[in-house]
Amino acid sequence: MRDSRNPDPVETQLVLVTPLLEDPEGFVPILAGALAAGPVAAVIARFAPCDERTLVNRIKVLAPAAQKGGAALMAEASVEAVARGGADGIHLRFQAETLAEAVSRLAPQRMVGVGGLKSKDDAMAAGEAGADYVMFGEAQSSRYAEKDGVLPPFHAVVERVAWWAEVFQVPVVGFAPDIAGVEALARARADFVALGEPVWDHPEGPAAAVGAALALIRAGAAA
Repeated sequence: MRDSRNPDPVETQLVLVTPLLEDPEGFVPILAGALAAGPVAAVIARFAPCDERTLVNRIKVLAPAAQKGGAALMAEASVEAVARGGADGIHLRFQAETLAEAVSRLAPQRMVGVGGLKSKDDAMAAGEAGADYVMFGEAQSSRYAEKDGVLPPFHAVVERVAWWAEVFQVPVVGFAPDIAGVEALARARADFVALGEPVWDHPEGPAAAVGAALALIRAGAAA
């Protein structure tokens, strides 16, 4: 996943968001199949509630699988678990103090990505505080979306992605609620497009979903 400290432009890339994982070992072959279908920049790993030691062990299982497939592993986890588990970075919900701690303890060796953004002001504050990317939109089952009680409408996600891409150098991720939405985000010049459940629940399998998403990214970028 492109680091915000490297401002060279790149084409829109795909990011996969996992389900809430209890059994990462069982998920590894599924992930490997998805990653083999085409270039994926990063995997945002989400985990079912567990103790810290279990969380570290889950990351240790998943990180090598993602990295072997050419993707960075961004974990929704504590700073300690990310460092001890060997993830490439942390994906966290925007809170000024939490972000400041993550940047101070992980950067520049590991990336710090930020979601859970309620407003444009939140996104600007995250970028100024050292986030390596900001993400607009959330997975339906995200604990952040559930906590806030509402998901942003997709048209608002696309609008915010387009605004950010036009004004700021920090990379922007747009979360697509379905595979069809990928094209609109690529057209809006998102640096990354994230997909979750539509990949893992695809009737033809995750590899087919990744292939379809990459084709729509190319179509959106060419528009």
